Amino acid sequence: DPYYRFNDVMYRWISLDNWTYSRPFKTPFDVRKWQKVNLVFEGVDTVAQILMNNVTLGRTDNMFSRYTFDITSVIQEVNFVEVRFLSAISYATQQSRCHKAYSIPPACPPPVQKGECHANFIRKEQCSFSWDWGPSFPTQGIWKDVRIEAYNHYHLIYFSLTSFFVKSAQQWSLEVQSVFDVVSSKPIAGLVTVNIPKLQTQQTFNVKLQPREGSIVLLVNISKSSTVEAWWPNGHGKQTGYNMTTTFIMEEGYQIEKFSKAYFRTVELVQEPIPGSPGLSFYFRINGRPIFIKGSNWIPADSFQDRVTYDTLWLLLKSAADANMNALRVWGGGVYEQDDFYSICDELGIMIWQDFMFACALYPTDQNYLESVKAEVSHQVRRLKSHPSIILWSGNNENEAAIASNWFSIPHADLEVYIKDYVMLYVKNIRETVLTEDKSRPFIASSPTNGLESVKEGWLSQNPYDTHYGDTHFYDYISDCWNWTVYPKTRFASEYGFQSWPSFSTIEKVSSTEDWSYTSNFSLHRQHHENGNDQMLQQIGHHFKLPQSTDPIKKFKDMIYLTQVMQAQCIKTETEFYRFSRSEIIKGEGHTMGALYWQLNDIWQAPSWASLEYGGKWKLLHYFAQNFFAPLLPVAYEDKGVLYIYGVSDLHVDHKLTLRVIVHTWSSLEPVCTLAKDGVIIKAQNAVPIYKESINDLLGRCRNCTRKSCVITFCLVGEDGLQSPVNHHFLSSLKDAVGLEKTQLNASISQQDDIYIFVLQTTAVAPFVSLDVGSIKGKFSDNGFLMTKKKKTVVFYPWEPTSVEELEKSLTLTSLVDIV
Repeated sequence: DPYYRFNDVMYRWISLDNWTYSRPFKTPFDVRKWQKVNLVFEGVDTVAQILMNNVTLGRTDNMFSRYTFDITSVIQEVNFVEVRFLSAISYATQQSRCHKAYSIPPACPPPVQKGECHANFIRKEQCSFSWDWGPSFPTQGIWKDVRIEAYNHYHLIYFSLTSFFVKSAQQWSLEVQSVFDVVSSKPIAGLVTVNIPKLQTQQTFNVKLQPREGSIVLLVNISKSSTVEAWWPNGHGKQTGYNMTTTFIMEEGYQIEKFSKAYFRTVELVQEPIPGSPGLSFYFRINGRPIFIKGSNWIPADSFQDRVTYDTLWLLLKSAADANMNALRVWGGGVYEQDDFYSICDELGIMIWQDFMFACALYPTDQNYLESVKAEVSHQVRRLKSHPSIILWSGNNENEAAIASNWFSIPHADLEVYIKDYVMLYVKNIRETVLTEDKSRPFIASSPTNGLESVKEGWLSQNPYDTHYGDTHFYDYISDCWNWTVYPKTRFASEYGFQSWPSFSTIEKVSSTEDWSYTSNFSLHRQHHENGNDQMLQQIGHHFKLPQSTDPIKKFKDMIYLTQVMQAQCIKTETEFYRFSRSEIIKGEGHTMGALYWQLNDIWQAPSWASLEYGGKWKLLHYFAQNFFAPLLPVAYEDKGVLYIYGVSDLHVDHKLTLRVIVHTWSSLEPVCTLAKDGVIIKAQNAVPIYKESINDLLGRCRNCTRKSCVITFCLVGEDGLQSPVNHHFLSSLKDAVGLEKTQLNASISQQDDIYIFVLQTTAVAPFVSLDVGSIKGKFSDNGFLMTKKKKTVVFYPWEPTSVEELEKSLTLTSLVDIV
């Protein structure tokens, strides 16, 4: 396994070599019957010379483009095809050397990443040269489908649908675009029929295809007599799609039938002045409704893309939807995902913020490079634009910020050149291409950006992290993460996060006994973020005691557990801050309308920012996300000794609810005092203050309570069974908590159909109770919770067959008091 121990370094020789793929094949049809025969590569990774029967057909140098070679005159009955690859590393180095006029930073990744140089000089998955969460595996090979196509007259290459709502007519329309390769030398006429039975819509068009690449755009008006159900994001409605058949009957007689799904939804990125605040808003309106974006950032699910199957994608994306997420940002240092990825997102209602594949670097803009990028962008937009899940195209990750904050220490006098390159690449090239291909969605040039303000400043703003505009990325590993005042009250938080270690069962598969310590060579090798392991200890140290066990393996497992608790609690604090900031403006800041934490998934088994481990296992953070992204949530914070509770709602109607606040001492399962506040109005799609009391008054009411001896839990309950998750607020660091006792925690497991019921019992309040069933695949209904009642029932949903015996054997129950 390339992921085993230090193999990423041991196998480096593979990527330094050149490799040739070749095979003989018999042509399965009579060549003479076809006017045109093509050899089509959906994806070549990356630099190769393609030969057939010793004739060079052409070259490839872009992993993200589709390559089609005309082999009409080359193909025989028996053929020999070769793909001669050049090492991506040596190609990138050579390209960088050829760029003599000025350097294009960064040259190499930091040493801690053990990566390769000049990733920005090759149109290839940028993180395959290493990243701060991933290994360096610069693959080479045929990474997508390869096939032969033979046809006469004409052939359909791209087919796409985009919907829009015509306000003046109060009617939905579909734009159907088809791109053909037309073989004949004169135009071909014919008929196209579009049929959507469920919407009583059928229209026939007379069309004419021009020779070479012929494109036709049809405008289909949806019958007004039928009710169109729109496509909605997860949590806001259904993801209705309509079966549609498009039939092309051309004068040459043979017909093409295309089956597809039509979705109807509108998207607007709203950037308008806000009363009482400088700057502009930055939020998404879907089908006319403002939607608070809840989710995370997506990175490639494996260094080896062929291991990413439909099942891999389904598991990860379903886990996102199950945690109440409605959006993911496909980050610009990976790959444009496979079709299945976007189809699953369409089905689950997960909106996609789609970056183009440029990240954390400056890029060349010579003619060849720009032409290659143009072809890449045009191909990807045509391939993907039919997906309703994609709500935004974004030019790059952090490159506006890289220039504005001068990450690469470029002398001021030389900046002009790089600014010109930036505008040339993302605005004149990428943006122009996107606007030509797809007018149905917004485009921004970078993330973070100040949006329209950046445009006004010539596409590069002075400070792309300005909280009054656009989106922000924010990382701070040093400040105490429980202190909400360190977080930017931004319009939109598109990246923020903290690291943790994956569980022991995940690490175990790629390590050996001597690796199982926090300071082993393996643990250092796997950490690709400078000083990352120490930063985690430092953050844990703010609120928890560090493990002191003399048993090295227990100590290692305790560390893993604490990093996950810390990560979950940190991101909970920060995300709740963003959610309660949605409706208010304080000192000109606020109206936060998006929280996408960094990052959803992992590329290998290593410490990282992810909430889903490699293989799909949920970290504690992912269980927390299920709660902090809940559609209805009470959120507490303290300011100058006063406790505030906000009611946050993504629901579409107002609700009259009861707020229950319960105070416990750490040493008892009996509440010290309970408060029920009835008739609390939680406004639809809003965050409203619903409770305010000084901590001193609260503790005074609850006898014998101090900050250190007590903890607050609270939830919202409605008469109709509507209920929020139970939330908690700590009054002191848990390392200072008084009365926390070693609890007797146990669980009994029973089976019910294909799920398993865990009944937990405790003798005292138990913080951060974690259930772990090792490498048995599945998820719990809840995990990492504060247990304040004697009994709690948790459901386990297996992803593969298991049994009560297996679960009993694998189960470990941990709470904070088990850490020594």
